Amino acid sequence: MYLTLWRQEDNQNVTTPSGLLRDKCFIVAAIYLILVFGIQHFMKERRAYHLRTPLTLWSFGLTLFSVIGAWRVWKQIAFLLLTKGFKQSVCSRSVYVHPVSKLWICLFVLSKLVEMGDTVFIVLRKKKLTFVHWYHHLTAAVVSWYTYNAMVPGIGWVIALNFSIHALTYSYYTVTATGTRVPSSIAIIITTSQMVQMTGFVILNFLIAFWKDDKVCPITWPQLLSSSWVYITLLILFCNFFFKTYLSGTRKSKGE
Repeated sequence: MYLTLWRQEDNQNVTTPSGLLRDKCFIVAAIYLILVFGIQHFMKERRAYHLRTPLTLWSFGLTLFSVIGAWRVWKQIAFLLLTKGFKQSVCSRSVYVHPVSKLWICLFVLSKLVEMGDTVFIVLRKKKLTFVHWYHHLTAAVVSWYTYNAMVPGIGWVIALNFSIHALTYSYYTVTATGTRVPSSIAIIITTSQMVQMTGFVILNFLIAFWKDDKVCPITWPQLLSSSWVYITLLILFCNFFFKTYLSGTRKSKGE
């Protein structure tokens, strides 16, 4: 049953999901910024909350979610790779229709809203809120919502990679939230994986742009350029964070 369901659809007869998230995403983004910087201002003259137990449970929950999501989506990407090849694994819109991938794509998009809670923990604990942190959460949410509603190709790879990196990242956050000291080499690996991820997204967009005109990868230039802008700026920011934190000797907050 699992394998045959993939054959029901490739790139035709796909209905566009509801535009609810697309229409509301900028409102949610504005609320996120107002809430985060509002709380940060509120906490200026107040003592920081420790929140060790809630943060540990929060991070562990997102770790578990990311591990399951990565396994489910990679399983379906692997099927497309084996049966239709790499190009179709990127361009096929069947991931928006197959019951399993459709569910996990939707959950992934909604999880970007949930993950904004990471920033709330940072400001309540009075840790340093870096630009790369809130910019990352803000742009990830907006791009994910618009990609989902426009049914942009390549989302299967993007989600599989992001779930995998988040499984590693939130595992690290879970351990550090308990107060356990983690070797700096682990943090270096995580930041490096984030840079590799963004590099992969940029390469993926180059491939989609190359395949765009053969009607296999339906995408508009505004969609392609806007997502590429986000990926490239995040790559630059993560590289800058890596240099300042691990190469120049300037230690950043563990909040990112």
